[in-house]
Amino acid sequence: MPLTALPTPLSLADRVMTRCDELAACSESPECLTRRFLTPPMQCVHDLLREWMGSVGMSVCLDNAGNLIGRRESPGAKQTLLVGSHLDTVPGGGRYDGVLGVLIGLAVVEALGDAELPFNVDVIGFSEEEGVRYSKPYLGSAAVAGCFDPDWLGRVDSTGVTLREAIATYGADPSHIDDCAYDADEVIGYVEPHLEQGPVLERAREPVGVVSGIVGQSRLRLRVVGEAGHAGTTPMAGRRDALVAAAQFVTKVREMGIDTDGLRATVGHFAVFPGAPNVIPERVEFSLDVRHARDDVRERAVDQLIIAGRRIAEVEQCLFEVIEKSAQGAVEVDQPLTLALADAISDVGFQPLCLPSGAGHDAVIMAQRFPVAMMFIRHPGGVSHHPDERVERDDVAVAIDVLTRFVHKLAVQTSDKS
Repeated sequence: MPLTALPTPLSLADRVMTRCDELAACSESPECLTRRFLTPPMQCVHDLLREWMGSVGMSVCLDNAGNLIGRRESPGAKQTLLVGSHLDTVPGGGRYDGVLGVLIGLAVVEALGDAELPFNVDVIGFSEEEGVRYSKPYLGSAAVAGCFDPDWLGRVDSTGVTLREAIATYGADPSHIDDCAYDADEVIGYVEPHLEQGPVLERAREPVGVVSGIVGQSRLRLRVVGEAGHAGTTPMAGRRDALVAAAQFVTKVREMGIDTDGLRATVGHFAVFPGAPNVIPERVEFSLDVRHARDDVRERAVDQLIIAGRRIAEVEQCLFEVIEKSAQGAVEVDQPLTLALADAISDVGFQPLCLPSGAGHDAVIMAQRFPVAMMFIRHPGGVSHHPDERVERDDVAVAIDVLTRFVHKLAVQTSDKS
């Protein structure tokens, strides 16, 4: 393709914005955007992405974890640059979280045209990052990074479908999840363009920024067990009301989040059993999400909250239980990749602002096996995981331009080393 025929970043950004709208129609609900791991709307997304990837000459495959991968192949290349993000959403989510990064990666492939590169470029649409359907995040990236736990295949969703069954029904082979993993020696690195999901770039009036690191995160499933009773006949004194204890714990979570500098602590899911208006709650199950840039601060906060939960439950004559506890440590980005990304931002004419990510991303898991870097795109209003999620076309154009220049810089560096 002649250089003059290459599409401009602005024209590519227009296409990305239109495609985000098209993918937003692939939803489990017509009222709000909801797209969970390997549900029928995910097939709708995959069908569209296959078409778009194929139109720019990429080979496309579905791996055994349901990740859709498009490859821009460079003949004879022994290494691959990975670019991508996730395709699932939270219930009632926005149309840019995750999907925007995949489509920017695809736009970069188109912007590269027939440029010769010493490496392949794989654009990955991860099947799962949010942890909604199986209460386990990063299923897609865990498979690619080679750290997928086979025990996860036995997890069951709200309708009784196991993870193993979901993968098999989708047409993939859950018994060969290991085949999804890339050889670390064959990967130059993983780069994830992503909506900032916060206000920093907007306040700084910068269209894009470089992620300096990702905060550590603890996710817990907790349970308080009391005793059911008739709401009208059981005296208030001596009740073993599980919801009363759980509510006090939520207040404690908020207090610790306020009192500990930089800590984010959230109870986002709450289920009360038996859930009848005239029955004292016997059992409450809920989530706890704790994040901090320093792992020691985060871990100490989690330990203190568990101790507090047990004390509160004891006073209310209830039992406090930790059903499940998982954690991801704070992630350091790869300095050479991040410097190249910052240089590309400078080349486009903007200040390469560095900022930490308070949200988890697929880069968290990918960093366990590969060098990673992330670029944030300005998020007007900073409202994420919500229908009001926004991004501006001009900022998307800058992101495409930056990432295209980044790929060219990486090509020069790779060629110089060989």
